[in-house]
Amino acid sequence: MQAKYRVRRVRLPDLPRILEIERAGFGKWAWDRNLFAEYTHTCGEHFLVAEEGGKVVGYAIACLERGMASLDSIAVAPEARGKGAAARLLASLVRRLKRRGVARLALMVKVTNRRARAFYERHGFRRVRQVARYYEDGQDGVLYHLDLAVE
Repeated sequence: MQAKYRVRRVRLPDLPRILEIERAGFGKWAWDRNLFAEYTHTCGEHFLVAEEGGKVVGYAIACLERGMASLDSIAVAPEARGKGAAARLLASLVRRLKRRGVARLALMVKVTNRRARAFYERHGFRRVRQVARYYEDGQDGVLYHLDLAVE
């Protein structure tokens, strides 16, 4: 049985928990508190958290630019992975973006992150191209798009 998650906009008091989730998911490549604080201001409407029992278990950030959206980050706490939190976050983002009339959601994922790539493909994203040495560690990225105007 999948856990039930409540999705809402981020609040500044959520940042310490978001940083824990970020470090657990991305290790030495984790973003810092200042960047997340900036995202609360620049992309706040689409910076969402998933809660279970009042505890933040995941987050997703999408930012808008020129009618398009980019999924800048999504992460789930290790104890909540594989239980539907990421899917719930993504579905909520997609609904919110569609309501705003956004035509496309784009994202970049490491070519070696097979689990994430499979997740996005299951949710309708299509692979656009591979980008050489996109990430700080020298790994290639794969650009994906989800056309939001298509049902």
